[in-house]
Amino acid sequence: MKMRILLNLTLCVAVCAMSFRASDALAADLGIGSEAPALDVEHWVQDGNGFFKPVTTFDAGKVYVVEFWATWCGPCIASMPHLADLQNKYRGRGVQIVSISDESLDEVKVLLARENSDVGKTFEEITAAYSLTTDPDRSSHIAYMEAANQSGIPTSFLVGKTGLVEWIGHPMELDGPLEAVVTDSWDREAFKAEMKAKEALDKSMQQIAMLAGAGKFDEALKLIDEQASAIKSEQIKTQLTAVKNSLKLSAGKLDDEVLAFYRGQMQEMKGDAYSMGRFGFSLYGQMQRGADVGPLAKEAAVAIAAEVDGADDEIKPLMYNTVSLLQDALGNVDAAIKAQQAAIAASEDPRQKERLQPFLDQLMEKKEGK
Repeated sequence: MKMRILLNLTLCVAVCAMSFRASDALAADLGIGSEAPALDVEHWVQDGNGFFKPVTTFDAGKVYVVEFWATWCGPCIASMPHLADLQNKYRGRGVQIVSISDESLDEVKVLLARENSDVGKTFEEITAAYSLTTDPDRSSHIAYMEAANQSGIPTSFLVGKTGLVEWIGHPMELDGPLEAVVTDSWDREAFKAEMKAKEALDKSMQQIAMLAGAGKFDEALKLIDEQASAIKSEQIKTQLTAVKNSLKLSAGKLDDEVLAFYRGQMQEMKGDAYSMGRFGFSLYGQMQRGADVGPLAKEAAVAIAAEVDGADDEIKPLMYNTVSLLQDALGNVDAAIKAQQAAIAASEDPRQKERLQPFLDQLMEKKEGK
């Protein structure tokens, strides 16, 4: 799990939200093992360059991904290249991706005409590989999203060879389930059991987040331990371990368990300057709130400094600045000054230099005892 989502209490809420979207489908009208509703889509905008035909009912022996998106949804837009890659991978293998918006045709066309600067292509070119559609009367949205109690997009429904819903989740997490369904190795019952475990965890995670938000860290940690002992899923146990250590770090409970966990995370982050920098800045935030995380902050400052040379030029000033902030919080004024000077020297933007200079001035005044 990426460090950038493990850094503070927001992880508790994030884990709740991620598991809630999938597990809520268990108690809904449409869930895992349900017969997939027929589609009644108004506008078929893209057809895989003529490869696919509009879908109403699902053919036996074929696999379908029914994905819900919108032009205003950033994660939906970010998922488009991945969906295109998946469609190209499984083209000719009985897989069709049908992506459905509930907006007007004109709104969709406006988006398709735009260029995605990251890949140098228009969204029309990016989505040409699969069936991109829009259904303004929201009939498909009602049949799938509302029936499955799914409120967030993008959301994908994986329809298997027998026309049953095999999986529900974020399209960026589709790879494994899709491959398993295509190769007839998907264990639907195991997935349902996993979702049931997550459903039970959701309620506890909300309690944990509330307790932590109220500063009742000991009670929150006790509840995490209770959940960990009752759950068999190793994946969920790993999530709980991450949440537990995040909470302990937030509470300034820097014991051997927390040190070992985050040292392991820093080891994994080697070569990932961005994540290492984010972690260091989070530690600085903890110190500003009074958390006693000094030993870990000291190690993080060294680890961040070691990543600077391999970092992109635009983030080097921020990394040096993070090292400076940590060193200052640790009481190492000389080291903080040196790092802040490096931050200013690494910046090619005069405005950024101006923003960095006041902190250097403060450090110099501190050293001079003013």
